[in-house]
Amino acid sequence: MLLHNNVTELILLGLTQDPAKKKIIFVLFLFFYLCTLVGNLLIIITIKTSQTLGSPMYFFLFYLSLSDTCFSTSIAPRMIVDALLKNNTISFNECLFQVFSLHFFGCLEIFILVLMAADRYVAICKPLHYTTIMSRRVCSILVTVAWVGSCVHSSVQIILALSLPFCGPNVIDHYLCDLQPLLKLACADTYVINLLLVSNSGAICTVSFVMLMFSYVIILHSLRNHSAEGRRKALSTCISHIIVVILFFGPCIFIYTRPATTFPMDKMIAVFYTIGTPLFNPLIYTLRNAEVKNAMRKLWSKKVISEY
Repeated sequence: MLLHNNVTELILLGLTQDPAKKKIIFVLFLFFYLCTLVGNLLIIITIKTSQTLGSPMYFFLFYLSLSDTCFSTSIAPRMIVDALLKNNTISFNECLFQVFSLHFFGCLEIFILVLMAADRYVAICKPLHYTTIMSRRVCSILVTVAWVGSCVHSSVQIILALSLPFCGPNVIDHYLCDLQPLLKLACADTYVINLLLVSNSGAICTVSFVMLMFSYVIILHSLRNHSAEGRRKALSTCISHIIVVILFFGPCIFIYTRPATTFPMDKMIAVFYTIGTPLFNPLIYTLRNAEVKNAMRKLWSKKVISEY
């Protein structure tokens, strides 16, 4: 617990205080969350059981779906339950845990997307050296580094939160705990902390986004030398990745790269990357990927045959 901290619990106002709208939110986001779980778990099971999805791209996709599942689970269940309650309170320690998990799995998703872009770059631009550069050992090391880096990033968020005194009030105008809403409750000057937040979360989002878009520009430019079939397949994969990147990084950059001011639209924009991205990722990667769809069909047919 914090030194000079008089706040033991916080009140989350959620997306709305209207009882009728809260019921709609409950039904809508319960549906979204269940679809997110089903879609991502289906990808995880398919990749783990399929013999045809053994390439590094699907190795990284497995961890992307895993991080999506955990990322959504760190936010959605409490948001759904709170929609049924009149008083949405959360203990200060639970709030810090949500901050940690939100940033841990969010940062992990960013790093995995960077690794997926690197994988596509090597596969398309250096195909002769692909198996050597992106070996299973190298991929495992890269994913381990991503996990460690995410842990360091989220630990920094907690350290920043613990450095602030909280004397009251204890009302957060949001549906989740994050460092920015907490800064508004601190009874101290938060200018330096906000600069550290922007230089940490904001820098990770912005630098990663620029790197990703630059790498995909290089990849798309290099496709002109490929055959029509190879170009079509690579283009389909890259477009899927670019859609995911824009959906995830657009809202993140808006939230984390500005001074500590809040706008009425912040909560709805946060919905895009906390609820929307984990929901859309399975759809984007399955609907645009023939190999994943074929592997899912084989998995389903094996399941049906085994039942009879």
